Amino acid sequence: MSRNKKKNEKTVGSTRVIGYVRVSTEQQADKGSSLEAQEAHLRSFAALRGLELIRIEVDAGLSAGSLERPGLQRALASLDAFEAQGIVVVKLDRLTRSVRDFCDLVDAHFKDGQNILLSVHENVDTSNAMGRMVLNILMS
Repeated sequence: MSRNKKKNEKTVGSTRVIGYVRVSTEQQADKGSSLEAQEAHLRSFAALRGLELIRIEVDAGLSAGSLERPGLQRALASLDAFEAQGIVVVKLDRLTRSVRDFCDLVDAHFKDGQNILLSVHENVDTSNAMGRMVLNILMS
């Protein structure tokens, strides 16, 4: 996916983000990782951080084995169209479980401050140096 390398400009006021939630099995939904629980965490996190959560994209019952998931692709397309400046997830494994896919995702959408990636659980915030360092450590 080609990406304009221009930094995604922030709108006046808060940073506009898209929440992304995913579960692949019913078992996950029963163990506290339900879509509803993830959405509640994202809404609380966005409110606490002063983020404008413009919508939440959902991929229910889809594996993280590929980045080709409808909800994730809609969220990434919104970054490409400058409708939002970032994506927020409860945990990075909601995006992918593949190191290669994760590196590709970061390179295509979150490198050099073009957009921000926020993860509640891992305390990742790529809008600052510490968050980018944490992300690099986690990717390693």
